Amino acid sequence: MSDHTKTAVQPLVSILIPAYNAESWIADTIKSALSQTWLRKEIIIVNDGSKDGTLSIAQQFVSKEVSVVSQPNAGGSAARNRAFALSHGDFIQWLDSDDLLAPDKIARQMEATGNGFSKRTVLSSPWGSFFYRSSKARFSPTSLWCDLSPVEWLLRKFEQGVYMPPASWLVSRELTEAAGPWDTRLTFDDDGEYFVRVIAGSDGVRFIPDARTYYRVSGSGSMSHIGGSNKKLESLFLSMQLHISHFRSLEDSDRVRAACLNYLRMWLIYFYPARLDIIERIQQLAAALGGQLARPGLRRKYAWIEQVFGWGTARRAEFLLPNLKVGLLRSWDRALFQLERGALKQPN
Repeated sequence: MSDHTKTAVQPLVSILIPAYNAESWIADTIKSALSQTWLRKEIIIVNDGSKDGTLSIAQQFVSKEVSVVSQPNAGGSAARNRAFALSHGDFIQWLDSDDLLAPDKIARQMEATGNGFSKRTVLSSPWGSFFYRSSKARFSPTSLWCDLSPVEWLLRKFEQGVYMPPASWLVSRELTEAAGPWDTRLTFDDDGEYFVRVIAGSDGVRFIPDARTYYRVSGSGSMSHIGGSNKKLESLFLSMQLHISHFRSLEDSDRVRAACLNYLRMWLIYFYPARLDIIERIQQLAAALGGQLARPGLRRKYAWIEQVFGWGTARRAEFLLPNLKVGLLRSWDRALFQLERGALKQPN
C-alpha cells in the first residue's frame, strides 16, 4: 500500500500548539510534531499575543500540514480553545510550545485504536522531564502508568499527587467535545482541571508504554510555577474546587471524600501565610467533606529553621532551597546543551 493510500484511510490527528513568548523552543516543538511517523496529521499553532519572535519563527513552518494563527493575548486556555475550533482531527494531541513528542508517539497510541476501541477511552503515555537536553530526560514511572478506570485514576491522582502533562494524552474528538472547552478563568492548573474532566467523562484510561513524551522544566517564568502570584493562587483555588466537583459527580463515596481531603491537604501549604482568606474557604470545603485540616507541616530537615527563625522563614527556605538546586542543575544542563550545539556546528 502506498503512503498516499495509507494516509487516505488513516484517521486524522490534530496536533494543537498554544504559544506565548516561546521563541526559544517553538521551532523544536513544531519539528517534533512534523516528525511524527503517523502520516495523516494537521498541526495548528495559535500565537497568543507573543511579544518576542514566536510568530515569525512559527510562520517559517507554514505548509499544507501546518497552519499558524495569531490572536491578542488571552491566555493558554483561550489559545487551546481557538486551536480546537480550527481543527478537523478525529483525535486530538495537545502539545505545549516547549514540550516534545517522540517521533512514533502518536503512531504507537493510534495502534491501540483498532477494532473494538471505544472513542470514550483515553490514551496515555510515559513522560520524561528535562531542562535543555531531551536526550537526558528522566522517565520516572508513577502509579498512573498503567490501564485504569476513571475512578481509580482520579483516586491515585488525589491521594498521591501524581499527574500526566498534556502531551501525554491522545483523546478522540468525540470525548474532547463531550468534556467541553478549556476553562478560560484559569491561569494556573488549567490543564489539571481540564484532564480531570476528560477522565471523568471517559470509560477508562489505556496506557501505551512505548509512546513517549518529553516535558520541559522551564523554570520560574513558566505557567506551571506559582511563585507569589495572587492571580495564580486564586486560579489554583478555583481549580481545586472544580477538581473536587468533577470527581464527586463521578462517585461520591467515603473513599472519594477521603481522597479529596488529602488533595486539599497537599495544596494547602501553597496559600500559607499570604492568603488566609483562601485558607478559611479551604477549611470550609474540608468540613463539607467531613474532615478538618491542620496547619501544614514542614519537612523534618527544616525543623531547626522553624525553631530558630519561625515557621514563615522555614517555609520560605523549604520553597527556595529546592528551587536553587533546580536552578543550578538547569544552568549546568544549559551550558552542556550549548556546548553540544556548538560542536555540531563545527566544520569537519
